[in-house]
Amino acid sequence: MGNQRTAYGDTLVELGKKYGDIVACEADLGKSTMSCLFQEAYPERYFEMGIGEQNMVSFAAGLSFAGKVPFIHTFSAFLVGRAYEQIRVSICLGKKNVKVIGSSYGLSDYGDGATHQSFEDISLLRSLPNMTILTPVDAYETKKLTEAAYALEGPVYLRINRNDMPELYNGDEKIEIGKPVVMREGKDAVVFAHGIMVSKALEAAKLLYEKGIDVKVVNVNTIKAAGMESLKNYLGSAKAVIAAEEHTIFNGLGSLIEHELRGTDIPVELVGIEDRFGQSAENYDVLLVEYGLTAERIAGKITQMLK
Repeated sequence: MGNQRTAYGDTLVELGKKYGDIVACEADLGKSTMSCLFQEAYPERYFEMGIGEQNMVSFAAGLSFAGKVPFIHTFSAFLVGRAYEQIRVSICLGKKNVKVIGSSYGLSDYGDGATHQSFEDISLLRSLPNMTILTPVDAYETKKLTEAAYALEGPVYLRINRNDMPELYNGDEKIEIGKPVVMREGKDAVVFAHGIMVSKALEAAKLLYEKGIDVKVVNVNTIKAAGMESLKNYLGSAKAVIAAEEHTIFNGLGSLIEHELRGTDIPVELVGIEDRFGQSAENYDVLLVEYGLTAERIAGKITQMLK
């Protein structure tokens, strides 16, 4: 298991050592987002904005005018929800080189409930021109996508999970923005997933393999970017497609796949969060089960579709 927040914080410090144009802004949650590591290393390049997410976004846009590359941080729910207008106008409209780090997205802040849980963030930001949206699957991919976000000129939204997650990479794989990664080959069905749902899809594939059903699992770490590779390239001989995500079923990965596969006769089913808000629980796994984000649900849908 590895922690994305720690991997992100360590990587930002490493990048800060190499590149003097990187600055960091925080909205009062540095010890949670792990931007505090950058503050310790480079206090003169760190700006604590307090509980002022809208001001932070506008301030970061101004820093980009001065040639800086701002990484801005807080919980996804507060950053995307409260500062949407500033992200839209100050960052995306002018294609400013600002990296928006949405920490504790989805249900991962299980203890604080609906106000702190954001699973409509992709839906909101996917509609904005010039925005690139990334969801790493583990600590290694978090590191590589953080590096890639810096290298990419323009707005980037990087989603960081709060909890320890299974390590799915060996640590030497090439990770590129806009290029999905095949985590498991299979011929009967394809599960496109991102974040924690990649590991759930791999569990589902193992369950189904024992029943004679061969499932391909594709990690779609980029939900939106210029020049994205078509997901049609990953279908092969599949007779069914599942989109699995820790996000509302509206305008997320599922909508992307339905758009990509229009005109084909391959059925698509969505495994995501239905039209409801979050809630608090004793741990993350309890919420994943409550909201149907499980290997068993993926396996059940594939079985039904192939019948």
